[in-house]
Amino acid sequence: MSFLVGKPGLFTIVQDLGRWGHQFRGIPVSEPMDQFSLRIGNVLLGNDQNDAALEVALPGLEIVMLSEGCLILTGANLNMRIDGAPVDAWTVHRVCAGSRVSAGALSGDGCRSYLCFSGGIDVPLVMGSRSTYTKARIGGYQGRALKPGDIVHLCEPRPLWRRAAGLSCPPDLRPTRHRGEPLYAMDGPQADAFTEEGIRTFYGAPFTVTNEIDRMGYRLDGSEIERRKSPDIISDGIVHGSVQVPGQGRPIVMMSDCQTTGGYTKIAVVSAWSAAQLAQRLPGETVRFERVTEKEAAGYLQRFDRDLETIDQMRATHRSR
Repeated sequence: MSFLVGKPGLFTIVQDLGRWGHQFRGIPVSEPMDQFSLRIGNVLLGNDQNDAALEVALPGLEIVMLSEGCLILTGANLNMRIDGAPVDAWTVHRVCAGSRVSAGALSGDGCRSYLCFSGGIDVPLVMGSRSTYTKARIGGYQGRALKPGDIVHLCEPRPLWRRAAGLSCPPDLRPTRHRGEPLYAMDGPQADAFTEEGIRTFYGAPFTVTNEIDRMGYRLDGSEIERRKSPDIISDGIVHGSVQVPGQGRPIVMMSDCQTTGGYTKIAVVSAWSAAQLAQRLPGETVRFERVTEKEAAGYLQRFDRDLETIDQMRATHRSR
């Protein structure tokens, strides 16, 4: 089972849930920018949640299926078409060998989508993961974004995979994209390097997403965050969601391909839920941060896990029909 890449779009890579346990070696996790959308797509197909899929940043992707299968587009709505006919996102579709699948213009909120296939994408495991880390050219499809002419193989799907066709994720169980929702964050390890006014600025003032965004980090613009100590520290650990504030006083949110150590003060750590929401924002959009406790941040993940269980139960019921 496989497909041919006709047009790769702006930036399309193979991703699973990441390369965990190697940060002490300097290897980033390289998880999906929006893990929640990928996980829902895999569950609806009957895959393992960690099966590899395509992370599609902005429109332009076009592939030709070389074998039959089922697929689903989750995350941002890219107005997917199959053989020229528009089809719904968040719904499992069965395709035949020769079918053309395309992702067109953005519609609604978000800018990253996940195209998941029955069985998942079959590329070599590197340190236990199929995720692409392009800066080191490891994982994914030859360590790089897809190009025209690439032939991507799929793993053997689970039995009864055809019965997933037609299954759809209810709107109320999809990750929210409300532009008014704040980004939830906890105080970082160097929060004491900032004045009380600086802390109020971070958690109260609006910030604008700049053009300097990628899988490594999102640089934001806005009011200067006042500090009481130097922005430079002896390098220490960086995790997904860490918010560094360098000398110019504007925050940088570390994302999925972030470095494993850094030498700037970290005022906060954005929750995993909100980091995925930030990954769906485009340059020029405004964001605000809201302080939460670790327990509150964990609550958003627990709520999603419950929703995912509901989706899996729906799939089991649908399959049994």
